[in-house]
Amino acid sequence: MQLEINQESGARILRLDRVATSAKKWVGADVMVFNTGHWWVHRGKIKAWDLFQYEGKTVENMEIESAFEKAMNTWAHWIDQNVDVTKTRVFFRSISPEHKGKLWCYNKTQPIMDDSYETTFPRKIIEAVERTMQCMKTPVTYLNITKLSQYRRDAHPMIYKTKQWKQLAMQQRRPESSADCSHWCLPGLPDTWNRLLYASLLLDTSEVILSSHS
Repeated sequence: MQLEINQESGARILRLDRVATSAKKWVGADVMVFNTGHWWVHRGKIKAWDLFQYEGKTVENMEIESAFEKAMNTWAHWIDQNVDVTKTRVFFRSISPEHKGKLWCYNKTQPIMDDSYETTFPRKIIEAVERTMQCMKTPVTYLNITKLSQYRRDAHPMIYKTKQWKQLAMQQRRPESSADCSHWCLPGLPDTWNRLLYASLLLDTSEVILSSHS
């Protein structure tokens, strides 16, 4: 989506009906990989916008699920209008899980071993992604990495942050503030996501080659 700054008020306006201006650089790419989710549910100081704008109307409050679905529909329309399916493969990687409550990621060095563990990310956000792709005319490969990632709370970067950052958190008596559930460490889990993407590309290429010789 397009995030704009009002020059007079300084308000950050999220345009739900417009893709980022950088989108014009995507046209003609061999492979497009998209992902979204986490920053839509951020609150307080880390929230990325102040206002929503859609079809000429600017509002301060909108249900996140509704705003997210409008944004996904804008993205889907752009893909359908701009992607040549004979040249470009489109992927959408599912939302990576958070780790909160009793099984959160703060200062953890071992994976979750409980097989019954389920991610707590808002289900309506996930459903909006899946529902949008089902209605598109452009084929989109869904890379569902959520389940395989949810056990790896140890793969978040918290324990690898700088010593200075940890000392600051301790001085403020808020050691949990150095936890980071939105990002992942390399090498490790993101490498697995990339291997799945690579395998998908190889598999589809092989199918094309076999079809051309059949």
